[in-house]
This record gives sequence, structure tokens and C-alpha cells, in this order.
Amino acid sequence: MDEKRLVIIVGAGTGLGASLGRRFGRASMNVVMACRDPARVETLAAEFSGLGHGVHARRCDATDESSVQALFEWAEGQYGCPDVVIYNAGAFVQRGLLDTSMEEFERCWRVSCLGGFLVGREAARSMLERVEAGGAGGTILFTGATASLRGSAGFHNLAVGKFGLRALAQSMARELGPRGIHVAHVVVDGRIRRPAVVEHGEDGSDRQLDPDAIAEAYFTLAMQPRSAWTQELDLRPWVERF
Repeated sequence: MDEKRLVIIVGAGTGLGASLGRRFGRASMNVVMACRDPARVETLAAEFSGLGHGVHARRCDATDESSVQALFEWAEGQYGCPDVVIYNAGAFVQRGLLDTSMEEFERCWRVSCLGGFLVGREAARSMLERVEAGGAGGTILFTGATASLRGSAGFHNLAVGKFGLRALAQSMARELGPRGIHVAHVVVDGRIRRPAVVEHGEDGSDRQLDPDAIAEAYFTLAMQPRSAWTQELDLRPWVERF
């Protein structure tokens, strides 16, 4: 079994997810990047194939309990207990309240909140087994948003799930922290910059959140000594009002 540390990123894409994979990969960690869309997984696998950082793409539906369990079973069989687990998945449809169907509302909540519970629970189970065997704990990180703190008109599909995810992170931190597992919630307060903005040299690119800079903050959280753990971190570009 590979003895390098392992990070599992659920909700991986070409933006923040890709930046997280690269950052933790540069630290010589095994990186498992998971998402629901098979085409996106294939794109990620192709993108990282030449990096040599031990990055692997896997399919996982975070809202499906058996799919999440299968992901962790595979990762643990390959690399052992994860050292860092990041829940970066989310779903959002901006719409007026009266135009929102029950199915749409439930789907957004399931991805933003229920998936966080399923992934967080599996991460905790694995890490606690290692703690009980005398090993180190680990770090579980959740990606939040502006909507984690306040609900705006037309944003109920996002805010309800993100409010719930933040509450989950707080409860997990209080339960698992004393047992050696660091749980933190990151409020990403602003729009994340698309790679095309940099590639095309558009002015004012630093007015939006740089995904590589966000990934650096996540890595810092994961490396914190337990004498000074952060439970919640908010990140925003310098022009953002709050």
C-alpha cells in the first residue's frame, strides 16, 4: 500500500476542484478527485495524467450513500485512511420562490447539504478508526459560500443547503475536534475567477477570487497544528463588500 498521505476531493471540477488537486498533489500527496459526471471525470484524468502527482479521478454521486461508501472503500483499499477530505460539491438554480418546484429545491439541498453529511460521515468513520488504533486523526473541509451566511432574494435554492452545511461543519467540529479530527468550513464570499480570465489577459482579474489562492488557503488549514485550529475561514477578493 502506498504510504503517502491521501486527500479525497468530492465535487471536483475544472475550477476550484482542479486547483485543490494540483496544490495537494504538489505536496506529494495521493489525490483522489471525485464527481458525478463521468465526462468530467475523464477530463480531469486527462488533465492530470502528465503531472506525476499521484492524482486519480473517480466517479461518485455525493447524494447516493452507496456511491460515497464505494468511493471511500476504493480509496482506502488503494492508499489507506484519508488524511484530508474536502467536500466541494454544490448545486444552485437562481429562481423566484413561486417558480421553484419541490424537485428542484430538494435536488439543490441534497447536493449542497446531504452530500456533505454522507461524505463527512464516511471521512469521520475512517479517521476515527485510525485514531482508535493509535494513529493520527485528519482534516475534513467543507466549501461554503456567501449564501452560507445570508439568504438573498432568488437564492433560496443555494442558501438553505449552504446554511445546513455550515451547521453540519460546526456540529462535526465540536464532536470530532476533541478526538483529534479537524473540521473546518470555508466561506467563499465572491465569484471565483474562471481560468479563461487569466488566459485572455482580461483587466481586473484580481477583482475575483483566484482558485489557486483559495486552494492555498485550504492547504494551510489542512496543515494547521492542533493547538490552533481554525473552524471557519472566510475568503473574499479585496473589492468585495461584506
